[in-house]
Amino acid sequence: MADVVEQVRALFERDGKPMPGIGETLLSAYESGLKRPGPEYLHYLCSVYRVEPAALGFEGPCICGHGHRMPGVVRGGQQDAEPGPPIDPRELWIKPLSDPSTTDGGEEDENVLRRTLLQIMAGGAGAAVPLTAPVLGAADGIRRRMDDTLVSSTVSPAMLDHWEEAATSFGKQYMNTPPMRQLCDVLLEFSQVRQALDRHQPIDLQERLCILAARLSGLAGIIMIDFGDQRMSRSFFRTARLAADETGDRALRAWVTAREALVPLFLGDPRDALTLAKKSRDLAGQTPCAAKAMAPVVEARALSMLANAGGKKDVVDQAKRALSRARAAFAQMTPAQQEDTVFGYTERQLYFHQGDTLARLGQTIEADLILEQALEKYEGDLLDQTLIRFDRAHCRLLEGDGDEALRLGMEAVRQVGEGFRTDIILRRANELVRAIHARCGDIAGLQTFRDVLASSPPTTPAAEPV
Repeated sequence: MADVVEQVRALFERDGKPMPGIGETLLSAYESGLKRPGPEYLHYLCSVYRVEPAALGFEGPCICGHGHRMPGVVRGGQQDAEPGPPIDPRELWIKPLSDPSTTDGGEEDENVLRRTLLQIMAGGAGAAVPLTAPVLGAADGIRRRMDDTLVSSTVSPAMLDHWEEAATSFGKQYMNTPPMRQLCDVLLEFSQVRQALDRHQPIDLQERLCILAARLSGLAGIIMIDFGDQRMSRSFFRTARLAADETGDRALRAWVTAREALVPLFLGDPRDALTLAKKSRDLAGQTPCAAKAMAPVVEARALSMLANAGGKKDVVDQAKRALSRARAAFAQMTPAQQEDTVFGYTERQLYFHQGDTLARLGQTIEADLILEQALEKYEGDLLDQTLIRFDRAHCRLLEGDGDEALRLGMEAVRQVGEGFRTDIILRRANELVRAIHARCGDIAGLQTFRDVLASSPPTTPAAEPV
């Protein structure tokens, strides 16, 4: 029914008419015979179903004066000769608004995300869909409503269990799902959690909802890092902090802060990342948790960036001590935390981040050995595998082998599908190009690499100046 309503609206829009007030309730009344559609509505319903009025139980010819038995379903003025890929209607129904002139409750923001999901699914698994202004607006609208709910503020335990399982699933899928698809999935669940929080709940359920809100908002912030959108990422982490503060969960608050530290680490000032990493470490305290291992790793990576710029030995020593603290904290984590890529911290991530830090510190032999071990531990986690390959290329460059660095860099980019070529990957690739040029000049193949990067379809808007 929702799909029929959406097709009717598309036909009205195609013909330049005001958006109709038809919804599932009215359509149901037509189907049950409680109401009769007017001539105009009847015409468009016949167009969608590709039948004559009599087949819908209504007498008389259509006002258009011609038949409606056309091959293909009419969508926005075009006829599809073949049916599209199967779509789960439970997941992708576009909900009609009770009043088309309003966007109360955030339904239109959800509709924007659902349309984007339909576009992704229609284009196939490797489709590159840009992070457009409407999607950004929908994301921020959903986040703002969560802010309003948290500041101002009965769901069943079974529904809560479902949402918690969904959040865990999103964390597991993060490395292998195109970020645009995952952002839509995460924000749709996030919106449902907000609507539940909008009603007063028993204290135990309220706390679980706030934990969910913090996790989903934090995950949206992580995805925005991949898109290179610093402002939106920090906004989602701010919302995650608001939700986490409602729980009093030190481990959760520390996790949000440690993850937020990645924003300035990749898109801003490493000194800001260093400050947030130390704050996360203080929040974790003596609690064995993911953040207790993540925070010193972020601290070490930030220090390695500063050492790379200044080359101070004391900074190098601080970074190595931070890595030692991270290894000790990792050993105290539970097995479940050590298997969770997003909400926990895995062994392969620890290897990768140690290797990344050592590579930036110029410890190429040790770094390359650890990075090779890290790559062996990854199975299908495309994003981190690509970043590891860039680190190994950087090691080759520091050892003076520009040709091998270029080969590894090009191999890393070519193994990434267009839907995964996000800002963070293209940024690292272009950093490698500049480093090779600065050290080796215009070696053979470097311009080809530039052309490959320039031809990569944009999957994000231009990143903010950082």
